[in-house]
Amino acid sequence: MNSRKLVHFFFKTLFIGGLAGLLTSFFVKAEDYAANLQPFNVMELFGLVIFFIGIGLVFSVISQTGFFAYLFINRFGLGMFRSFWSTVQVLLIAFVIFDLVYFPYQATDGEVAIYWFILMAVAILAYGWIVAKIKAKETNRQAFIPALFLMVVITTVEWVPGLRTEGTDYAWLMIIPLLACNTYQLLALHRINNSDSVKASTEANRSSQKKHVNPKKA
Repeated sequence: MNSRKLVHFFFKTLFIGGLAGLLTSFFVKAEDYAANLQPFNVMELFGLVIFFIGIGLVFSVISQTGFFAYLFINRFGLGMFRSFWSTVQVLLIAFVIFDLVYFPYQATDGEVAIYWFILMAVAILAYGWIVAKIKAKETNRQAFIPALFLMVVITTVEWVPGLRTEGTDYAWLMIIPLLACNTYQLLALHRINNSDSVKASTEANRSSQKKHVNPKKA
């Protein structure tokens, strides 16, 4: 990936994060928008839009930091654990799913039913499973577990500040942009690399054909 495509990749992810943050705010912060519709206050509405886009951009940067950390961790894990790296990732995924249920439930002192946390963990696992299946289908079967690791473990680590906030509004405002950005980065990276490979192969073929058409004179 050259620098131009890397910059495009960065800004495309930023755009997705900002858009996801804004769209999520329409649902979880609908009362804030409604309060400025009657009477209509264009400046306050504009301020809300900019604020929630800004939140999405911040979470997009967090997502990109986590994604590049994941690339390093994956290479490091392959070097250290070798053939056992997939098993280690599965164990970490199981541990994080358990954490998503147990620790948030304990933090509420039983005020929130445990099945809500189970549904949350299952939803993240199910979404990560779907994205990982797409990744494996477009690349190879060995990509499934690392992709699931990113979507579950790395996303959850990035989401920790949102889980510590009171209420669920900012937890939703954080998790949706994180999932959207991580999904894009995971599924876009190999497509960009494949396009580079195809372009390089095409240029090599053209160069070879030119040599055959115009051989050097002895």
